Amino acid sequence: MENTKPEDLRYPIGKFEVPTSISEEQILEWIAILEHYPNKLELLVKELSTTQLETPYRPDGWTVRQVIHHVADSHHNSYIRFKWALTEETPAIKPYLEKKWAELFDTRTAPIELSLNHLRAVHAKLVYLLKGLSSSDLKRGFIHPESKQITTLEENIGRYAWHGNHHYNHIKNLSQREGWI
Repeated sequence: MENTKPEDLRYPIGKFEVPTSISEEQILEWIAILEHYPNKLELLVKELSTTQLETPYRPDGWTVRQVIHHVADSHHNSYIRFKWALTEETPAIKPYLEKKWAELFDTRTAPIELSLNHLRAVHAKLVYLLKGLSSSDLKRGFIHPESKQITTLEENIGRYAWHGNHHYNHIKNLSQREGWI
């Protein structure tokens, strides 16, 4: 780990960058990532021991268990944001304090299967929804109250495809550094 920069540990695939133009092909690629993500994550973590699940992915970072629960919580919130944007005119979303959520009892101690099952269900519903959206639906958006910027649904698809891969790589890179895989 001594050769790895802190920024590489924190952002193993880099930060999300919104493309200047988002094509239909790009959206379909992102939806496919979301569709397969729950299985991909489960394959990575299903054989980890309790000790491995309690290992932080980086110094001062969350444990693997917290990361798994965080992804389920985050993607659940994202699903709700999609629904708000589709049913309200550019709604202001309610942010959540992810760092505080990560410290809650369930996030620190619950079996990972709870969040893996939840993630599978949320992604199945999300992917079904996304595959039925029109190009005008994809241009709808929501406002984050902190940034005051409008995020379109097409951008949010990409953000959550990135988000899943971002945390997948936290766990994968830790597993490689520790010799677990």
